[in-house]
Amino acid sequence: MNITVYCGSSVGNDEIYSEAARKLGKWIGESGNSLVYGAGNLGLMEIVADAVLEAGGEVTGVIPNVPMIRERVHKGITRVIHTETMAERKSEMIRLGDAFIALPGGTGTFDEITEVLSLNCLEVIDAPVVFFNTAGYYEPFRLMLMKAAGSGFLWKNVFDMVLFSDDMDEIAEFFNRRWNA
Repeated sequence: MNITVYCGSSVGNDEIYSEAARKLGKWIGESGNSLVYGAGNLGLMEIVADAVLEAGGEVTGVIPNVPMIRERVHKGITRVIHTETMAERKSEMIRLGDAFIALPGGTGTFDEITEVLSLNCLEVIDAPVVFFNTAGYYEPFRLMLMKAAGSGFLWKNVFDMVLFSDDMDEIAEFFNRRWNA
């Protein structure tokens, strides 16, 4: 399956984020899955891609025709898909993905993973979504979703399609349960 991973183009300020990206990439490659990501050669993006490749997996990068981003394409990945805009990039990464994971990142990561979550809620797609909750990084967002559901702005079944975890066994089980349901 193609696992679309959204994450930072920087490594953050704690080695734990890089370790999480390596762990996730290794699992993707060793489990026979493929990575779809933003094609970058910086930060967590590069770390997760390199770990997939080192584990024998395939990596597809999707890169927009944005000068600042275009110059950062990872030269060692399996396949690069070029799009004209960031919006086309997001659409292509969603189209290619069977499952979606957000490692720690910034506004781009938040934008991308929340669009996937919204498309799931609207039943446009039906795919598991994992927030790789390294050191509780996504805990505030989990609490926000709970508040939205409790306040009547979000269906409570959103938690059937979402997992907040940094445990690879739990993530693999979540994916298996979603696909075998």
